[in-house]
Amino acid sequence: MGDRRRGRLHDAAAAFTSNWRNPNLRRAQLSFLGAWTAEWAFTVALGIVAYRDGGAAAVGLVGLLRMVPSAILAPLLSPIADRGRRERVLILVSIVRGVATAAAAVVVFAAGPTAVVYALAVLSTIAATLYRPAHSALLPSLCSTGHELASANMVRGLLDSAATLIGPLLAAVLLGFTGVDVVFAVAAGASFVAAALLVGMRYDAPPRPAAERRTSLLAEAVDGVRAVAADRDLLLILGLAAAQALTRGALTVLSVVVAIELLGTGEPGVGALMSAVGVGAVLGSLAASFLVGTARLGAWFAVGVGLWGLPLTLVGLVPQQSAALGFLAFVGVGNALIDLAGFTLIARLAPDEVLARVFGVLESLVAVFIGVGAVVAAVVIAWLGVQGALVAIGLVCPVLAVVCWRRLRSLDGTVDALDADVALLRQVPMFRALPLPSIEQLARGLEPVAVVAGAVVFRQGDAGDRYYVVESGEADVLGDGRVVATLGAGEGFGEIALLRRTRRTATVAARTALELRALRPERFLAVVLGYTASAREAGEAVDDRLGRYAPDESTE
Repeated sequence: MGDRRRGRLHDAAAAFTSNWRNPNLRRAQLSFLGAWTAEWAFTVALGIVAYRDGGAAAVGLVGLLRMVPSAILAPLLSPIADRGRRERVLILVSIVRGVATAAAAVVVFAAGPTAVVYALAVLSTIAATLYRPAHSALLPSLCSTGHELASANMVRGLLDSAATLIGPLLAAVLLGFTGVDVVFAVAAGASFVAAALLVGMRYDAPPRPAAERRTSLLAEAVDGVRAVAADRDLLLILGLAAAQALTRGALTVLSVVVAIELLGTGEPGVGALMSAVGVGAVLGSLAASFLVGTARLGAWFAVGVGLWGLPLTLVGLVPQQSAALGFLAFVGVGNALIDLAGFTLIARLAPDEVLARVFGVLESLVAVFIGVGAVVAAVVIAWLGVQGALVAIGLVCPVLAVVCWRRLRSLDGTVDALDADVALLRQVPMFRALPLPSIEQLARGLEPVAVVAGAVVFRQGDAGDRYYVVESGEADVLGDGRVVATLGAGEGFGEIALLRRTRRTATVAARTALELRALRPERFLAVVLGYTASAREAGEAVDDRLGRYAPDESTE
């Protein structure tokens, strides 16, 4: 038991240190913290401006004005992040947000019209709409393994939770000594820092389509929707995320009504209830670090979805302040599990070339269903009362989680099989430098090939049609009739004919029964030649093998 506990602690610590040791991940995560701290501080200050201008109605209207662009533009703008280097999109977004926020600070300082502040807020939100999809799509390209990606999403979830506390707290401290204009100025500075952190990022980005092959943004956005519609697993994850967003929108209304009408704690009680969610999210993110090494992301995603609703039902059944605070903390825990499992699963399932667009569809769904959830909550409260609404709305997510449990567990099996194929490919030197999305692209194209002992895989002089990796067994490589090498598990062969566009330079025969995994040339060449490091390693491997297998040809 003690060894198991120490192992879990080691895995949890490794989840954090892997992000810190990877300089690109470190920059990306710190940029996210700066961007989202700026967003929350800006939101607090904007709410104060709106309240001074027109009371609670103005706050709600401004919130709606900021939400509508997110719902409409997220899928339309996200193709931009699939066209080139995604960190450049993040830099541009952060600069636009910083300029808009700094301009709002100037307008407030000069006692200018609040309508201009609102317009700048909408501009900032339009830019921010692209930030999370681009960041979510960038992370896999900075990771080498599924474990590292899960760690990155866990750390980002923790930073997201921390930003929900740091941003408002920073705004509160500044407002205690200065004014709204200073909060806007500090938020602008945080956005500029978020941009600066990404300027020095160095990594081998995936190859993108040439400019002349691109269609309109609308057509590319439709491709993202099609990618989701064509994959039942992606549909499942995004559908459950929409249910969670509906509950989240309902909570924005229920927290106010519960605090004032059901618990009698008044307006300060609203903040206490939402703070409980934030504290739970931070603690849940820390707890999620113990789950990074597990192979049950689908199951934990289901648990996270269930925890977004079950606590609301319990508040309806036990309407006491202390119990409500404890129950709502578990909503935050559920949010942390969704951040870890949901974002990781989407990144593992969706093709990299449309990944930002898939995350854009997610952002749009979340924005729409948050709004729908707020309306649904008001209607259900009028129909069933506060406690009835808590119970009814709270049951939506747990029921869906139970219904989808078997599908999500089978999804875990799919990811486990993908991890096994990735681990096999990582043993081949030319594949080791590939980022996770690219090596997963190879893994999805692997075809099983069984060869009995003594049989020939291919002969010298044959046309090259596939690349092979040995999963189990041994194979002899024969050059001009003599054995020049014996290959075992984790070793590959067949790349010479594909890379040099020539015929087979050697014969490969099964010394024992062989289990092979084969790649067709179009997939193999697109990935291997698309990255400098893998192309260089492949070239060196070809030169080395030509020297051993066909010395006469290597000197031509």
